[in-house]
Amino acid sequence: MIRSTIFAKHGFRQNNPLKFTALATQTKRKKKKKQSWGQRHSLGLLIGAIAIFVAVCSAIGFVFIPYSAKDGKSEWIYIPKGISTNAVKDSMKHSLGSSMGTRVYIIWKLFGGNSDVSQGAYKVSGGQSALNISKRIARGRQTPVDVRFNGTRTMKQLSERIASQLQCTPDEFQRACDEVLPDSGFSRPNFPAAFIPDSYEFYWSASPANVVRRLLDYRNRFWSKERRAKAASLGLTTSQVATIASIVEEETAKADEKPKVARLYLNRLKKGIKLQADPTVKFATGDFTLRRITGKHLAIESPYNTYKVNGLPPGPIRIPAAATIDAVLNAPKHDYIYMCAKENFSGYHNFASDYATHMANARRYQAELNRRGIR
Repeated sequence: MIRSTIFAKHGFRQNNPLKFTALATQTKRKKKKKQSWGQRHSLGLLIGAIAIFVAVCSAIGFVFIPYSAKDGKSEWIYIPKGISTNAVKDSMKHSLGSSMGTRVYIIWKLFGGNSDVSQGAYKVSGGQSALNISKRIARGRQTPVDVRFNGTRTMKQLSERIASQLQCTPDEFQRACDEVLPDSGFSRPNFPAAFIPDSYEFYWSASPANVVRRLLDYRNRFWSKERRAKAASLGLTTSQVATIASIVEEETAKADEKPKVARLYLNRLKKGIKLQADPTVKFATGDFTLRRITGKHLAIESPYNTYKVNGLPPGPIRIPAAATIDAVLNAPKHDYIYMCAKENFSGYHNFASDYATHMANARRYQAELNRRGIR
């Protein structure tokens, strides 16, 4: 009955076996053909999926594989003002290596990289991805750089120290000082008094004028009402305190001796005695390597030669540290007006309140200089 129904549906009679056989064969072919296309389609999808997976993995690796710093040290990428696009690429490759530098450059370009916007310095530490590095540079998010100038004697040295840590040149920094400092009451000899050695943070591309203003602002904040009051009680301006501090700093490297040396010079100023400070003579000669001051040096005509001029020199002979300025402001009272380096070369000094004792100290020191062949 069922077979009769199937035959009737397809227009066959039950008694026609040849037609039934043909129909069955055709049905099998259709099924076989449909199954073969499905297999081919599945293989294509698999290949496509693999290709997409590989492409995604490559893209992830290109963008997200972290930078591996050499010896764990951070690197800096510098992009100076007016640099060309190719030079940006070279800078990135130089700092990060060819492979990582190229990746960072390509992504930077995709972010619309512009050398004017990206001007500055960027610190790159291990573990940062190419995407992260590129995005920071493209947006100009610089890393502040530490600026220090401890132990600086002259404005020329200061300009060179600043320029070695920032983008500006020594001449640009010096011109900025000439433009900014006179408006705050500083004459050129007193320019060193406008600065306080410390650790500062600046963007590498900061303009020289802004650097000078920020350093001056720090100096003004250092000179609190209390410090200014102490300077006034000594009969000194803030620049004059800095000048004495600069002499003290050249006389001794011993922190515990600085207040004592400071009071000695304050005593001489108060009594109207020439300072006769050897460091001012060195400054006048321009030779800071001198180990022995002779008559030839003392005869030099200079407003900085305190063996010849009364009172303080025109300005500081170095940029004194904050601690030395405080040593002057808080110098303990004593009656010493003479000092001479100790003959044991310990870095400390013998002090005296009378000339005879001082000369005895000086002879011992000179004898040791002769014994050691120091001229």
